[in-house]
Amino acid sequence: MKRCFWVNMNNPLYIDYHDFEWGIPKYDDHELYELLILEMFQAGLSWETILNKRKNFRKAFDNFDWNKIVNYNEDKINELMQDKGIIRNRKKIEATINNTKIFLGIQKEYETFSNFIWSFTNNKVINLDINITHNELSDNISKTLKKMGMKFVGTTIIFSYLQAIGVINSHNNDCFMAIHNK
Repeated sequence: MKRCFWVNMNNPLYIDYHDFEWGIPKYDDHELYELLILEMFQAGLSWETILNKRKNFRKAFDNFDWNKIVNYNEDKINELMQDKGIIRNRKKIEATINNTKIFLGIQKEYETFSNFIWSFTNNKVINLDINITHNELSDNISKTLKKMGMKFVGTTIIFSYLQAIGVINSHNNDCFMAIHNK
């Protein structure tokens, strides 16, 4: 089977992520939240690094339970800073707590985060070339989230996030998933 050029064919986690997750439209707030947090941690790193640590992130961050994360305190931040299984970046950990509060506010206002994020495309998947790293859509969402107070949500991170959650379909034309998703 032909896959997107970026898939490391020596990493089963990456193959599974590509085949069963990346670019498939997601509407479940828990999935959307987990991927948003992971994309934040990916800033400046490779996605494969994050993917390889995903299980550790789930354990360290209470399976991405936003009701717990929103209440993380200095003791928990210090505990996370000692966890070698995750990316130990204090600013990203603090941003996770901050962004969780904003995420919950968006849920309250829009009923779900899914309603919010999909509203930018009128609930439609956008098909785009994989060779770009941002566009007007990611610029707009990034600007909106930053205005709300979120951190580590620049346009490149948001573009990558939109690809991950299936708002943007960027599978290579010869990838078996491109045919599947169009």
